[in-house]
Amino acid sequence: MNVRRRHISAGVIATATALALGSLSACSSDSSAADGEGGKLDVVASFYPLQFLAEEIGGSHVSVSTLTEPGQEPHDLEISAKQTAQLQESDVALYLKGLQPSVDEAIGQSEVKAKVDAATLTDLEKHGTEVGGHAAEHDEEDEHGHEDEEGSGLDPHIWLDPVKYAEVAEGVGKAFEKADPDNAATYKKNTAALVKKLDGLDTRFEDGLRNTKTKVFITTHAAFGYLAERYGLTEEAINGLDPESEPSANRVKDLEKMAKADGVSTVFYETLVSDKTAKTIAADADLRTDVLDPIEGITEKSRGDDYIQVMDANLKALQTALGAK
Repeated sequence: MNVRRRHISAGVIATATALALGSLSACSSDSSAADGEGGKLDVVASFYPLQFLAEEIGGSHVSVSTLTEPGQEPHDLEISAKQTAQLQESDVALYLKGLQPSVDEAIGQSEVKAKVDAATLTDLEKHGTEVGGHAAEHDEEDEHGHEDEEGSGLDPHIWLDPVKYAEVAEGVGKAFEKADPDNAATYKKNTAALVKKLDGLDTRFEDGLRNTKTKVFITTHAAFGYLAERYGLTEEAINGLDPESEPSANRVKDLEKMAKADGVSTVFYETLVSDKTAKTIAADADLRTDVLDPIEGITEKSRGDDYIQVMDANLKALQTALGAK
């Protein structure tokens, strides 16, 4: 399923904004909720991609903290008592329901003034270990004779598609405007500037991946399904949506056969989870390894200082692996 939408539709934004603002608690439109440190809007983000949006959109008018520390695998996060108290005192909580169960529970039980679920700001899809046109062919042909043992579910990795991420940015911007109307004009301006950056990133990916020798790439876990669909690629994941799961023997055998048949050159791994399985499969199939970063946090190992820079590094890695012409 190759969704090639370049522009955000007004209908999607309107629906997403209504869903996000519906979760805002009684913040008067005549007064600002920015009563945090130095009069700034106090924002708690569940993990880095939402922290990045808050900082870019809020600028100097917000104080942003994150529940997931750099280098910490966000799927494994357990909320501490201190973080629970931090949530209770915040003006806005940004989270992505379904990615971090402990965060979902803590925010659901908190009295935070505004709860903004990024999953309501764009459409989520059901992804398994194979995503894209190549996966559809496998489904139709049923050539493997067994079900997807790693399972599938709603994929939360929406930030790795610049277009979907821009939709989320629009919703977050509207939420900030509602929570802090005194600075609404600034939030609107900053949101527009960020969406323009993301549009540029989308263009670079589309142009950079249009002509490649192969359209198939292998990753550690199924984080890049939305990106694959956006740019006409196929992601073959060693594991499913859970980065800590172990692949079956059948899955490993299928990947090795597929890599040879489709001219795959590289097995991608990521910095926050073990690369052992990826490197074992690469060695057995005589393939290279490289990093494709799901950008769940920025660390010293990241190939860039922020989301945009790391996504550009991901583009270069994909161009090399896929044989961009």
